[in-house]
Amino acid sequence: MEMSELIYDWNQIDREPSIQRRVELDDESLRDGLQSPSVIDPPIEKKIELLHLMDSLGIDSADIGLPGAGPRAVADVERLAREIIDCKLDVKPNCAARTVRADIQPIIDISERVGTPVEVGTFIGSSPIRQYAENWSLEMMLTATEDAVKFAVSHGLPVMFVTEDTTRANPDTVRALYKTAIECGARRICVCDTVGHATPTGARALIRFIKSVVEETGEDVKIDWHGHQDRGLGVINAIAAFEAGADRLHGTALGIGERVGNAPMDQLLVNLYLMGYIERDLSRLMRYCEVASDATGVPIPVSYPVVGRDAFRTATGVHAAAVIKAFRKGDSWLADAVYSGVPAGAVGRRQLIEIGPMSGKSNVVFWLESQGIEASEERVERIFNRAKQSNAVLSDEEIMAMV
Repeated sequence: MEMSELIYDWNQIDREPSIQRRVELDDESLRDGLQSPSVIDPPIEKKIELLHLMDSLGIDSADIGLPGAGPRAVADVERLAREIIDCKLDVKPNCAARTVRADIQPIIDISERVGTPVEVGTFIGSSPIRQYAENWSLEMMLTATEDAVKFAVSHGLPVMFVTEDTTRANPDTVRALYKTAIECGARRICVCDTVGHATPTGARALIRFIKSVVEETGEDVKIDWHGHQDRGLGVINAIAAFEAGADRLHGTALGIGERVGNAPMDQLLVNLYLMGYIERDLSRLMRYCEVASDATGVPIPVSYPVVGRDAFRTATGVHAAAVIKAFRKGDSWLADAVYSGVPAGAVGRRQLIEIGPMSGKSNVVFWLESQGIEASEERVERIFNRAKQSNAVLSDEEIMAMV
């Protein structure tokens, strides 16, 4: 029987018409993600491993650092750029820079030494609250934008012009900043939900407005969306932005980043895959998250979507019984779907049936049989009774001791 016959998908009822545009992804784990005050700045070996995992997941580009931050940042950025060239990775490098020449010059130098163009993501705040706090005039902001973009373009580097806090900025200010950047040669602009202010409705409205601004220029300019998690809407906002016309979406592994973090790239990949917006081998997703966790010192919560320890575990009798029945029909996809909205096999994982105080005897039988152990009545009864007296799921060692 086909999956479509067994699952009625309400997600498709009011969905927008099929989108033919390709969605691009930019990984900010190695720059924006490291702004979290709780992370460890990983050694270069770990950064290189993460870069390779980004490439294996089909991520299009990666922010490899802000070399204007100092000598260590320069060394790491150059090493990562060389790794991309030497290993012929498909992922493209970009670097962050304030709209000042002092931040852009190190990117130019690295690009020349390595022999590859590095996209300059030059950024400036755009909201009234930021202008007020910084005592910035619009004239000053436009002058800084013009000088920074022209400087990078004059050295042959592609420019992504980034407006921080775009989701709280006035339309006239945003229009003036983007038009200036585009006139000066920026061929990508980035809309930022810097403090996680936006809702999906706001994200769609803003991207549609930005599209109209780009159309006014008559230039071929791509639009990026960069979102944060302050209201827990990072993933859905990114998807809403893409559906409204954004070309590239930003995220970080496990959503690491300042305050409560950025849109989680891993969750974004899974949702885009399940929605049919990307076709991708996600079998390396678990490894990508594990390496990010180990490298930055950020633990993966047990209930974290898709890659958390409990994502595909069940010990509840009724739930486990349904999964077991599906397994016994001989269809792995059926077992993956009967009590899960995400197919474990698509991300290199599998459904796990465990034994605990909420379990039924079918859990015990299935666990024993899956280990190649005879599920005798006496053995099942002994394990089942022990589980009912326990206050937690039994470990494999505990079960084997009773076997």
